[in-house]
Amino acid sequence: MRPWLHLARISNLPTAWTNVTAAWLLAGGALFDVRLGWFILAASFLYIGGMILNDAADVKFDRLHRKARPIPSGQVSLREAWVIGIVMLLAGATIAAISGASPKFTAFLVGGIVLYDLYHKQWTGSVVIMGACRMLLYLVAASAVVPFKPDGPLLVLPYAVSLGCYIVGITLAARLEHKGGVLSVPASMLAFALLYTPAVVCAMRFSSVGGNPLQVVVLAVFALLVAYATHTLRKGGPAIGRAVGWLLAGIAVVDALAVATVSVPLALGFVALTPLLRLWQRWVAAT
Repeated sequence: MRPWLHLARISNLPTAWTNVTAAWLLAGGALFDVRLGWFILAASFLYIGGMILNDAADVKFDRLHRKARPIPSGQVSLREAWVIGIVMLLAGATIAAISGASPKFTAFLVGGIVLYDLYHKQWTGSVVIMGACRMLLYLVAASAVVPFKPDGPLLVLPYAVSLGCYIVGITLAARLEHKGGVLSVPASMLAFALLYTPAVVCAMRFSSVGGNPLQVVVLAVFALLVAYATHTLRKGGPAIGRAVGWLLAGIAVVDALAVATVSVPLALGFVALTPLLRLWQRWVAAT
């Protein structure tokens, strides 16, 4: 079982749950609506399926550079990975569609996941696809609220875009591990700017609605997390992995920033989840 958990990078799965929950609430959905539970399940299948297919597509690279991964080490067969990954992806898309998500957004999300998995090693621009996948996950969840709130996707769009920017920033930072710890100055500046995008978007939103002091606390936590991670990245070597781990766990804080506009207690819960995710990464790596 544990090889499959590593294959699915299960330690970062809860960030898919916070993505969906934040998008649902921002679009006007109710927290205790049973359909939110179905969307969390759909997001879980989509995330796990995408991660498994990522390793299946990377098997040639991993056999040369990451021989301890579950497939090249023989713990999971390549055929099983392809079959389970595809089934999980289709199951997630089906559940989302049946639960009321926009077929268009759902199809774009599945297409983005597959495109990234197949071409991320060959195509530098694939970092944008990775960010788009998280952004589309927001829009998939929000689109199901449309019958009740027609402007649901528009309400979440600024937060979805800022999350996508953050994910692109993480992906650029993660590539440091495969480039000897060195990114060009323009790439480094771009990564840092993208990582801080959610703070800018949410700070503008908080100021426009008056600003709850606890919202400011969430914003400060996010700023400190990114500052710590970017400082750690500059050390290079093993520090890069630690920094990326914190940034991945920090996806929950990005969602906290977004959801703080509708539920501060839930936002604080997302913040509290972040160090737990970081601890979980010690048992199952998130990258």
